Amino acid sequence: MKIGFTTSFPLEPLLAAGHQVIDLNNIFITGKSVELVLKAEKQGYPRNICSWIKGIYGAAAGAEFDYVMGIIQGDCSNTHSLLMNLADNGQKILYFSFPFDRDKTKLAKEIEQLENYFGVNRAQTMKVKANLDKIRRKLVTLDELTWQSGQVTGEENHYWLVNASDFGGNYRNYEAELDVFLAKAKMRELSKPKLRLGFLGVPPIFSDLYEYLESEGAQVVYNEIQRQFAMPYLKEDIVEQYWHYTYPYSINERLADIRIEVERRKLDGVISYTQSFCHRQIDNILIRKYLKVPVLTLEGDQPGVLEARSKLRIESYLDMLRYK
Repeated sequence: MKIGFTTSFPLEPLLAAGHQVIDLNNIFITGKSVELVLKAEKQGYPRNICSWIKGIYGAAAGAEFDYVMGIIQGDCSNTHSLLMNLADNGQKILYFSFPFDRDKTKLAKEIEQLENYFGVNRAQTMKVKANLDKIRRKLVTLDELTWQSGQVTGEENHYWLVNASDFGGNYRNYEAELDVFLAKAKMRELSKPKLRLGFLGVPPIFSDLYEYLESEGAQVVYNEIQRQFAMPYLKEDIVEQYWHYTYPYSINERLADIRIEVERRKLDGVISYTQSFCHRQIDNILIRKYLKVPVLTLEGDQPGVLEARSKLRIESYLDMLRYK
């Protein structure tokens, strides 16, 4: 079966059952993004709803999926209403929840329910996990080539890590393409950026952010959430793996991970990206409060290129970092 999903979740049981899993976010942002947003708005989605939700609706409504897997806890609460809309259109819906309190027993039960529903056992799930972990180890190497040697750009890092959410819908093809890329990247000259930045928050809706930063002499050497999609902790137990995954839990888990990487990667500053009308904008208050490096809050709304105001704010921020 072909199964779309609204955000990263334990996809190993579904792959073990022989199904194809596809991240609806990736369909949205790599396709005709503006058209998908307009499609949702024509169906009545209001202007002051996150464009990602509208884009996911457009992606799910415009493709043939046997099921849509909705992550109803550990992501945006608007997902609940989105799923009801899709169900009303005749789409079959499945559900997964990350426990808000990070209770391992509850998380284990959720993963076990996936296995039971798709008719696989833990040994089958773990066999697939072993195959995916081989790829994840290579993504750890790719990340190191970004922040240690500068042989991989911030945009390339973003591309490969963000696509680790579904491995392009075919993890074998993804791994083969990744092998080719890594071989070429390792042949590049070492590079040392003038300014080392972190990118925090959900992947940007701007298509030219990384390119613009590089044109201004800055390099993103830490993509927070994208790195989380790649599951860099490589825990042997699948429950432990998704317990360490920071995105679906509180800002406290994210901050703990961010602080380590800010220090380890010797960042000059971070861009904290927030999506318009998203509850995670409130998390940004604590990010600014508890990080010891300068934080630029950058807000995005509609898919497209950076507008003049955002470019001016980025330029001023980078000038401040240079002066500092």
